[in-house]
Amino acid sequence: MASLSFFLFTLLLISSNTIATQEMEQQELLGLFEVMGSLLNDHDWPKAHPFPCSDTPWPGVKCEIGPSPPFFHVTKIHIGPDILDPPCKISANLSDSLLKLPYLKSLSIFNCFTSSSVALFPALFDSLLYLEHLSLQSNPSLSGEIPSSLGNAASLRVLSLSQNSLNGVIPLSIGGLVCLEQLDLSYNKLSGEVPQSIGGLKSLSILDLSWNALEGELTSSLGQLQLLQKIDLSSNQLRGKIPLNLGTLKRLVLLDLSHNFINGPIPKSFEGLKNLEYLILDHNPLNSLVPLFIGSLEKLKSISLSECRIEGSIPMSLSSLKTLTALSLSHNNLSGGIPKELGKLPNLDLLNLSHNQLSGEVYFTNGFVRKLGKRLDLRGNYGVCWNNNMSVDSDDETPYCLNSNGGTKNESEEDYKKIQPAWNQWEDDNSSTTTRSNHPSWDKNLLLSFCAFVVEVVLCSCLLL
Repeated sequence: MASLSFFLFTLLLISSNTIATQEMEQQELLGLFEVMGSLLNDHDWPKAHPFPCSDTPWPGVKCEIGPSPPFFHVTKIHIGPDILDPPCKISANLSDSLLKLPYLKSLSIFNCFTSSSVALFPALFDSLLYLEHLSLQSNPSLSGEIPSSLGNAASLRVLSLSQNSLNGVIPLSIGGLVCLEQLDLSYNKLSGEVPQSIGGLKSLSILDLSWNALEGELTSSLGQLQLLQKIDLSSNQLRGKIPLNLGTLKRLVLLDLSHNFINGPIPKSFEGLKNLEYLILDHNPLNSLVPLFIGSLEKLKSISLSECRIEGSIPMSLSSLKTLTALSLSHNNLSGGIPKELGKLPNLDLLNLSHNQLSGEVYFTNGFVRKLGKRLDLRGNYGVCWNNNMSVDSDDETPYCLNSNGGTKNESEEDYKKIQPAWNQWEDDNSSTTTRSNHPSWDKNLLLSFCAFVVEVVLCSCLLL
């Protein structure tokens, strides 16, 4: 009954008001009312906004005037958290009345499909020839497959379908979106391989397919996308080696392949990624070394290679990365010492070298240690110890190195004196007023011999008596 009254009101509004027909074409205005009725929990929306492009606008609807005839046309519909009134209805869905809005350029719907099952219908991409921006995000009941008709939306520049429940494979037809600049399909349930046809997206600058169930090997066609600035394929089930031609992506700023099953080594071709700022490869069985050429990537801000089965030593070349803010190499098989030059990196704010096989004395400055605090993690390296001149938080598990007296600095001063031999106590008590260099130094063996001699003399004297 409510739908019938809504329809009658719309017809009455369009037929009785000549201004409305001058403002918008009848079918397009009716289509807009039907679309908003399928999304919003407000039956009176048409009454409140009879002229949505002029006298009674709504912030989520934008219009443009066409050339001939000079009518208004709906070019943008936006439903999101920045527009709280009216809210989405529980039974919100994607109405096929969208097809009555042929001039639509931008459609963005956030957190609206939460209960009733909603699917992408194929005609959506066949009919909206002007559609440039499609963002359907954070809609848990948006499920089903991505239609193969997606490839017909040739004007698309931004496609974001993240944080939904989409499944199935990425359609091969996606390679036909030659104008696409941003592709975000993250946080869904997509499976299958990354299609080789993705190499046809010559305008693409952002690619995010993270948090799905994608498998197979990384397609080398990614190396054809020379405008790419961000690649995020993390948290999938990808295998095999990293394609060598990824090193030709001169504009790449972020590369995240973490939490997959990718094998190493890191290709030497990566030394050509001069604009790379974020290299995130953790939780992959790389089974290789930290490559020396990483030190030549001068714009790097973050390196994460934790749990990658990396061996060998920490290369000194890392100390040349003056813009580095975070370095995580934890849970590997690294050995050797910790380069003290890492502590001189001016922007370093996180250093995690925990759970390796590192050894030797740590020579970071007290200022560096205080600045990082708990963001400096060396736990699980049982051959590592702090230099005795350093002051470290008592919560740190790394011990101080043994000093020349056989004690360790992480004991309190009073406890340390209790376990010292008498001659060391004598020296320490006097060192507060006189430097050790000006005091006579007792030889331990000589003192013991002297004591034994005294005891022997006393015993002999007693026997003679």
